[in-house]
Amino acid sequence: MKIYKNSNEPIYKQISAQLREKILIGELKEGECLPSIRGLAQDLKISVITTMKAYDELAAEGLVNAVAGKGYYVNAQNSEMLKEQHLRQLENALMIAIDSARIAGIDKNEVINILSALWTVE
Repeated sequence: MKIYKNSNEPIYKQISAQLREKILIGELKEGECLPSIRGLAQDLKISVITTMKAYDELAAEGLVNAVAGKGYYVNAQNSEMLKEQHLRQLENALMIAIDSARIAGIDKNEVINILSALWTVE
């Protein structure tokens, strides 16, 4: 896991985003235990509170659940929920791209052409 301390994104958001991605792509599977809060904090040289905040965010999204005295475990992911999570990420990324295009004076058709060109790149 990579943390960028000089990033504008808070560290707990960086952690939750990376773990969220691993869950959504199936790298972390149902029933798998996340790294311990203390262990991850120590590995990343960050506060336990920061790690806990990241895990709590994932729990609030329903991606993991806390088991008292044992840690956080990945919940079963149904395909509709996974699709919804991916759609939300796509919408966020596209809104950022649209904002950038507007600032640069790029029109909708040009954005669509760029998206079409990128879609065919493997």
